[in-house]
Amino acid sequence: MTPRERVVASLNFQETDRAPRDLGAMRSTGISAFAYPKLVAALGLPPRLPRVHDTGQMLALPDIDVLDALGCDVLTIDGGVTDAFPEPEKWHDFDFGGRLPAQVLNPAAFQVQPDGSILQGGSVMPPSSYVFNADHSGQPLLGLDDELPLMDLKKWKQDLASWQLTDERANQTVDLVRRVKESSDKAIFLADHCGAGIGIGGFNGIGIFPIICKLEPDYVQELHEITIQHAIRNVQLLLPKLEGMVDVIMTTADDWGTQNACIASPKTYEKLFLPYYRRLNDEIHRLLPDVKIFMHNCGAIYDLLDLIIDSGFDIVNPCQWPAGKHGYKDWKDRVRGRASFWGGGVNTQHTLPHESADVVAREVEEVVAYMRKDGGYVFNNIHNLLAEVSPEKVIAMYAAAGRA
Repeated sequence: MTPRERVVASLNFQETDRAPRDLGAMRSTGISAFAYPKLVAALGLPPRLPRVHDTGQMLALPDIDVLDALGCDVLTIDGGVTDAFPEPEKWHDFDFGGRLPAQVLNPAAFQVQPDGSILQGGSVMPPSSYVFNADHSGQPLLGLDDELPLMDLKKWKQDLASWQLTDERANQTVDLVRRVKESSDKAIFLADHCGAGIGIGGFNGIGIFPIICKLEPDYVQELHEITIQHAIRNVQLLLPKLEGMVDVIMTTADDWGTQNACIASPKTYEKLFLPYYRRLNDEIHRLLPDVKIFMHNCGAIYDLLDLIIDSGFDIVNPCQWPAGKHGYKDWKDRVRGRASFWGGGVNTQHTLPHESADVVAREVEEVVAYMRKDGGYVFNNIHNLLAEVSPEKVIAMYAAAGRA
């Protein structure tokens, strides 16, 4: 099977010669830019500067030879860049204060401080850190007597109108997708311009927006109505131009789960989120019937899986089975034949960081062998491969996924 045939068949619940594999299709299936040069060296490939396309999480955009060496089947188009081929005109050298010789899209976005810390907007990466962060994760800190930070919805509607996708930007994306399609037989994952723009942490942050959902449901419905109309207009402009060129579209990146349970109730999801997700997903399926729609949603979301499927999502990422009370077999059996899982190939919080490469490989083989039964699975880690993960474990993961 070609890589694209393998991915498409699996997402349509058909048998494949092996489990499809991904590295970096979206910004929760990637690898730290600090770990990436070590992986390149361990694979015996020529050294190169990592292209840091997510400068908050400090993720490297994988190169095509790395994807081929790991047996990966997916290419991405994300933020106007791709891993399908070099785009040297877009990338500029920056060494993060001498810590990481790399390339970024905009070196002017960073300021190196005398103590070695690096500022980026309101975030900072201290010399001991591998990612940027902000106080309270950039969310407001409210006292008990403070008013909820509700947006001016009239202004929000005006802002969205000013940010609406233009023909020029849509045509730039179409041109890039066409070039990627012509360059490879891998599946194409589109993460540009199709976002729903809503989520449990989408406005005001994950610490406050669930409270707003509870106390101000009418406001949330109006907010979501305005936002989803904007998203639908975007896909109506872009997607007719992409017929036959993309295989997977991501509309939502959210985190409904803690380590043990959902952040908000299934009833909240069903009332305030499902109808809006469904409208956008239905429109995408109408415009491109063969495309599969991808939702990223971390944590113990087992109790939301049926509602997520009812929302029109075809793919759930990750399958974070170590979170909550259900193992990977329960997660797979809950969605079998109705939705696909992307990721969940190894216990990221325990096995991957703390066990040997051999133990990692054995767990991957066990998990993937079960998850790929009846199709509906693409292999990846549960989340990004962090800076501390050795290249030997990464290589063992992908090799084991190919054997399962």
